[in-house]
Amino acid sequence: MTDKAELAFIVNPLDRAAPRRGDPDWLKARREQEAVRNIAFVGDKVLVSANGATPHLAPPCPDWPGRAGAGERSVFLGLAPDGTAVFAELLDADEEAFAPFVARGDLQAIDLRSLASEGALPAEELGVLAQARSLLGWHATHRFCSTCGAPTEMGDAGYKRVCPSCGREHFPRTDPVVIMLAIRGDKCLLGRQSRFAPGVYSALAGFVEPGETIEDACRRELMEEAGIATGAVRYHSSQPWPFPSSLMIGLMADALDEEISLVDEELEDARWFTREEARAMLEGTHPDGIRAPNPIAIARHLLMSFVSGGRA
Repeated sequence: MTDKAELAFIVNPLDRAAPRRGDPDWLKARREQEAVRNIAFVGDKVLVSANGATPHLAPPCPDWPGRAGAGERSVFLGLAPDGTAVFAELLDADEEAFAPFVARGDLQAIDLRSLASEGALPAEELGVLAQARSLLGWHATHRFCSTCGAPTEMGDAGYKRVCPSCGREHFPRTDPVVIMLAIRGDKCLLGRQSRFAPGVYSALAGFVEPGETIEDACRRELMEEAGIATGAVRYHSSQPWPFPSSLMIGLMADALDEEISLVDEELEDARWFTREEARAMLEGTHPDGIRAPNPIAIARHLLMSFVSGGRA
């Protein structure tokens, strides 16, 4: 049960070519390659071809709306193993503008969470899409300089923005999030928020705060959300989570007590589950109808490790 093959967004075969992407001539040559590959987004959804038995990413067409001036909205993702350059662009149009294409069966605009949950694309594609969505989302929300307020310009093929007014450089951010399974003996701690699907319990999670270690963030979040004191913390795995741009850091933590107190009211419920209960959740056979998180999420894989007897 420790196989992480289903964990979404962790496989990305691209060479990001960091030493080359600041060279405009090199980038221009990559864009003009016959086999160049472009991935198109409308808002936070990717455009997928609806033709054929299986969905595949649709290359942008000249007649699509919102492609004018795409250079400022296009980022270089990297080189595929065969040397093909891969770019992603955020179209300057809303989803409604693509209704005619959707109606005639050419396209679908699908969010990444659905694509991953449905297993509609190979793992390698999902990893590339996670990179693209995070990067394009950052550009869409960081168009102005945080120092002087002037409009910024894209640089380094999309891996920074530069303020022509004050010269400040801004770089894409990724927010670290700890997600942890607290363990005490033969039990693990799970909780649920009101927004969860009915019956689903998951590992507790929270953002790492400034000046905080991963271990301290884990201990703080467990205390804040459930009133549980924690001792040793062990790393399990990590996962890019492009909603909008986080890095989920999976942890196992030794709980020092079992008295739950929902301190900050972020959770609507939290409880201890035995190893056998956790196994039933994973198998969909829990007598109370309680279910484990989606297979694409790291929380389920923490639970799988616990059920298989692992401590990390």
